[in-house]
Amino acid sequence: MAARVCVVGSINLDTVFTVAALPAPGETVFGSAPVTTPGGKGANQAVAAARAGAQVVFVGAVGDDDAGERLRRHLQVNGVGTEGLTAVPGSSGSAFITVDHAGENTIVVTPGANAALTLDSGQRALIADAQVLLVQLEIPVATATVAARVARAAGATVIVNVSPIGADPAGLIDQTDVAVVNQTESAWFDHPVPHRVVTLGARGARYTGADGTVEVPSPVVDAVDTSGAGDVFAGVLAAEWSHGIAQALRRACAAGALATLVPGAGDCAPDAEAISAALTGLTPER
Repeated sequence: MAARVCVVGSINLDTVFTVAALPAPGETVFGSAPVTTPGGKGANQAVAAARAGAQVVFVGAVGDDDAGERLRRHLQVNGVGTEGLTAVPGSSGSAFITVDHAGENTIVVTPGANAALTLDSGQRALIADAQVLLVQLEIPVATATVAARVARAAGATVIVNVSPIGADPAGLIDQTDVAVVNQTESAWFDHPVPHRVVTLGARGARYTGADGTVEVPSPVVDAVDTSGAGDVFAGVLAAEWSHGIAQALRRACAAGALATLVPGAGDCAPDAEAISAALTGLTPER
């Protein structure tokens, strides 16, 4: 049975430049013509969860601009429910991404409408109806904390992708079942949680829970663009969590690896069949 997942988070319009090498401080580099695609950590994760087979609803905010309508359609085309997506006066969120030939990237985010996200009664009802809530820190931490409390009160599992670092998530972490961080964020994030997942790039992920620590590998791929891989990992982890931790980790690692084969962050998530195929012959854990 498909899991009911609610993603409360950001949605942006990304502008991507490909460069020979990422610029150092003060350096100017030449890039390709910009490519504009849907993105935002929340939207990316919602699309990834839906493509992985979950029943997904997205709660977020866009501006009353053309970008807002484009972003709404992007979610709908990918099977994500948009009844929780509100429009507010002003600009939608945006991000500017540079990607080098090794697939590494730098990202600058302008929050736009995401910074204005609050939760009305209808959005809270959508959260309370979910089995799994997934949030990140590209929206106000106060809003994410309210969402987590609503989900917890309804008996849902709360997964927090503690990214980007910066805002103090202490109140939110008190409501968290699963924290997902990358290697850099892991050094900063020292809050105790029942389940801690650290993404390790091409190496896969490390899970720590009551029964100890285990590392789960990823399929070996030739990465083109890593900018959406972490979001895909988190979305698939949420989609699979109710099916067991081991399965969720394996499928999330495989999905994250496959995401690096597609340029751009907003449309790089694989479907469930591709994830299964990537796992064929892969040692489940080590």
